[in-house]
Amino acid sequence: MAQNIKFGDVDVQIPNIEFKKFGSLIAIIAIVILAFFSFYTVDANENGVILRLGKYSHTTMPGLHFKIPIVDRVYRVKVDYQYKKEFGFRTVKAGVRTEYSKRNYNAESWMLTGDLNIAEVHWIVQFKIKDAAAFLFNVRDVDNTIKDVSEATLRLMIGDRSFTEVLQTDRKIIADKSKTHMQSILDKYNTGIVVKMVQLQGVLPPDPVSDSFNEVIRAEQEEETLINEANQAFNKEIYKAEGEAKQLINEAKGYAIERINTAEGDAKLFELVLKEYKKAPQITKDRYFIETMNEVYSKSPDKVVVDSQLENFLPLMNLKGGK
Repeated sequence: MAQNIKFGDVDVQIPNIEFKKFGSLIAIIAIVILAFFSFYTVDANENGVILRLGKYSHTTMPGLHFKIPIVDRVYRVKVDYQYKKEFGFRTVKAGVRTEYSKRNYNAESWMLTGDLNIAEVHWIVQFKIKDAAAFLFNVRDVDNTIKDVSEATLRLMIGDRSFTEVLQTDRKIIADKSKTHMQSILDKYNTGIVVKMVQLQGVLPPDPVSDSFNEVIRAEQEEETLINEANQAFNKEIYKAEGEAKQLINEAKGYAIERINTAEGDAKLFELVLKEYKKAPQITKDRYFIETMNEVYSKSPDKVVVDSQLENFLPLMNLKGGK
């Protein structure tokens, strides 16, 4: 039966409730709620960190797990996700046309080099979480810790080198040593972080002196170009002179060998002739005389033979073959 209750001029009817049925319904709802808060799911790239009464209890892997309602509290940490922090610049929107923040980050990007010049350095640090519990509880402010450690490390590395080394030759060395140095500091703090990569994005002179620096670079490039051209001309002449010298030397060696061979041949021929001459001197003389006269007369087309005893006659002979 319903009961009437009067509030001023209004009568309100309140139905009677059967408390046994209502109590069973409450119990079922309580059990469902309790069961709902007793299980939790950890995703594939996460670890679950369990706090029991505010104190660290254990870490769970991906999957469905049980927890004590109200007593346990779960923190999910992405351990397979690669985090990235940017220094000296900030990416507002990544894509085909990446947009960067226009804020001024000179406080973290300007660094003093070993030769007392200022370099504007932009770099990226990529890291993962290897220990979820250490990441959550061992360091109060992990983000600022990573920022401070990274900035201090880069200042240390760049302060040991000249501006030219930082700008050109030692970029890879700086990145590798920075990664190792950062990891050692973070391990001392037991942050539960592993540094995957440190990458220098850009090393430039600060804007106020960039024009002067570019002028110096252009002058150095022009100087290097002139030096290279001079070296090319020098090498060209040197190689040409060396080639000509080698050619002359080879020709001289060839001429010397030819003369030696000719002399040796003439000597050998003379020895053979001498051997024959000793066997028959007069015959050899006559033969050589005849051969010589034959050679001489063959060069003169007109010949006049005059008796040597002839008087009042001037013997002439045109040995050149003229008339």
